[in-house]
Amino acid sequence: MEGLIRGSAWLMRVLDAARFEPGAWVGAGVLRDLVWGERYGSGFEPARVRDVDVAFFDPHDLSRANDDRVTERLRQRLPDVPWEAKNQAAVHTWYPARFGGGAVEPLTSIGDAVGTWPETATAVAVRLTATGDLEVCAPFGLADLLDGVWRRNPRRIGVDQSRARLDRHRPHERWPGVTVIPPEGVIPPE
Repeated sequence: MEGLIRGSAWLMRVLDAARFEPGAWVGAGVLRDLVWGERYGSGFEPARVRDVDVAFFDPHDLSRANDDRVTERLRQRLPDVPWEAKNQAAVHTWYPARFGGGAVEPLTSIGDAVGTWPETATAVAVRLTATGDLEVCAPFGLADLLDGVWRRNPRRIGVDQSRARLDRHRPHERWPGVTVIPPEGVIPPE
């Protein structure tokens, strides 16, 4: 994965811009799009990236304004990138209103937060250290991302939400060769 990341000048610029935000990690769809675009599709196209998820953890300021300030600072650094910064310490304050369901427990760290992201292949975040090394946060490991497996992460996302995401993202069309495990689980052959 490091070779794919370092081979993308665009993503390296993104990571460089994000490293100036304390505790910021870049992850989810942008990493999936890069890896699957290069390994299972027709290549990675930064222009097709809908958003660049930046996760940070600030338990001292749970306000939406905190997300907005971080997003704005990132936009000032790279205005052509569709940034979306979210304080993972504040997810429990807005998640039920946005996605339905009951209350969710406060998250305790970036690793805890990444472990709730919708698919195991997108439950991955990276950051560039001050010395230029890549640090990876992957609570489920990297196998599903690298092997092209779309699998629901049941920790927070329900079957109906997972089906909706499958319909919206159309992984078989975007990345031929990706294996989709239905949200209901593996369907045995007849």
